[in-house]
Amino acid sequence: MSAELDALINIVISGKIKEAKDATQKCLDAGIEAKVIIFEGLSKAMAVVGEKYAAKQYFLPQVLLSANTLYQGLNLVLPLLKGKGGSKGSVVLGVVEGDVHDIGKNIVKAMLTGLGLNVIDLGKDVPIKNFIDEAKKNKAQIIAESTLMTPTLEGMKETVKVLKEEGMAGKTFLMIGGGATSQEFATQIGADGWSYDAVEATRVAQKFL
Repeated sequence: MSAELDALINIVISGKIKEAKDATQKCLDAGIEAKVIIFEGLSKAMAVVGEKYAAKQYFLPQVLLSANTLYQGLNLVLPLLKGKGGSKGSVVLGVVEGDVHDIGKNIVKAMLTGLGLNVIDLGKDVPIKNFIDEAKKNKAQIIAESTLMTPTLEGMKETVKVLKEEGMAGKTFLMIGGGATSQEFATQIGADGWSYDAVEATRVAQKFL
């Protein structure tokens, strides 16, 4: 691996936001392709951050810092990738209606974007209809919904129902996550996948692509 790519990986892991753009540009100047920067650099760095988080060496603030650092680099290289049809697939992502907790969702967005997916982020407090409409519009393979609140679980159940009614079930997969959810709940409502954290979310997403 090149010294430039190594430097970029370390910058993302350390969450040095101000250095990320320069380091990414140095990789481009060294002739490293956008795809390699994303998959061998940024994505690898976020995987390390995910491991550190799982091992409780990193906590939420460090993960968010690394995620924001990742975006500095991604914003530079993603436009170069999109021109080559380099996206591996599309994910419609958001926090279901009635919930405004989006820290976890933002970390998942960083991880999935790092995988080379086109992530359509609908934000928080998102009506179920919006998830379905965006998935249709973007021919998305995955809808990823999260919530930390029990009252909003009903929305996830509703999504499964609408996907079936619209003939999208089996073509567009529903992934759910967040503190109020569980594998048991996902199975009960007929969701295609469940993840307890952002690292697991990337594994689940890869299964559907």
